[in-house]
Amino acid sequence: MSYTERIARFQANIDGQVDLAFFPHSADLDYLTGVPRDIPNFGVTIHPGAWLEGAWMTPKHEPILLLPRMSAEFGGLGLLKGIQIRVLGDWDDPDALVRDIVKGFNLPAKPRVAISDLTSGETIVHLQRALPDAIFVSATNILRQQRVIKSEEEIAVMRKAGVITEAAFADVVAQLKIGMTELDLVSEVDYQMRRHGSLGPSFTTSLYNSGPNHPLLFGQRLETWPRVLTAPVSILFDFGAVYEGFCYDYGRTVSFGEPDAEFQRVYNLVMQSQAAGVAALKAGEATTSQVDAAARKVIADAGYGEMFRHRLGHGIGRDVHEPPFLTTGDETPLKEGMLFTIEPSITQFNTFSARVEDVVVARPGGGEKLTNGFQSLIVIE
Repeated sequence: MSYTERIARFQANIDGQVDLAFFPHSADLDYLTGVPRDIPNFGVTIHPGAWLEGAWMTPKHEPILLLPRMSAEFGGLGLLKGIQIRVLGDWDDPDALVRDIVKGFNLPAKPRVAISDLTSGETIVHLQRALPDAIFVSATNILRQQRVIKSEEEIAVMRKAGVITEAAFADVVAQLKIGMTELDLVSEVDYQMRRHGSLGPSFTTSLYNSGPNHPLLFGQRLETWPRVLTAPVSILFDFGAVYEGFCYDYGRTVSFGEPDAEFQRVYNLVMQSQAAGVAALKAGEATTSQVDAAARKVIADAGYGEMFRHRLGHGIGRDVHEPPFLTTGDETPLKEGMLFTIEPSITQFNTFSARVEDVVVARPGGGEKLTNGFQSLIVIE
């Protein structure tokens, strides 16, 4: 489906319920117009008039992409085709430009304005000045009806993102040595993903490592990164590549040192749990909570239920996490073309842990995994 077709479908969906829609830089904007995203910064970088940057559209008018000069020129966005572009000069008045755009849309007295969930507070403040009687609703919720079902072309792109991710992991495994630090591993993963064609990590590359001499520490990267990994320890990878606007999410487990029987049992249970979740991902038959329950039962029946601390998975696509979620309480019926991660885990604080994660397509007879490598526990001695 082309960007023109996606915009036309969205315009048809909002006709009669929304008068104006705004999408800032986001996966929503990328999906509708092809405006690319970049790897985000920790700190915010701004330039004059950044609040108006994004696509402005109504049910009937040609969409307009408003850009500050810095984005149009230095960001290369002024070269985009297939959408009308208006550029704000560095010293121009952004409020005046927006008022001019809005005037051309001939909105009613109390317009319903759909805004992306990622619209900044600054943008909303300025919109309220231009449209003081506006009623705001979520444009993301409306667009989600389109985004949640992936076409076969989109699934093929995600499959390629998985190929890049798994190829990067293969080269990481080839470099693994007992005595490396967690930072060595994170750096190698991020380097290999870029080397194989990823824009960068789709989210912060993470490790969840545990063993008798390596207590599991959540959310303390500056403390865990310098740790030297000595046998015996379980290494739990969580990372993903970016390819043509899609985000992959992948996980595997490595043992530094020969695993004992208990570690191998934990690993086998996680793999059995994932297999049960994949089998349960039946489009037209199951709900998201039922898939979670099928996978969780394997681990709970073996006595490790409290160590399965995570939901089974989440929707994924142009964002790493997208609704719906494979978790208790989410009763979304499965439809063919939905993409989910299936990522069961057993995480223990002072002994061995294990996790696995792949992106899976919901199909009528059960899920289709997009990555299938490294099914056995990887052992580094």
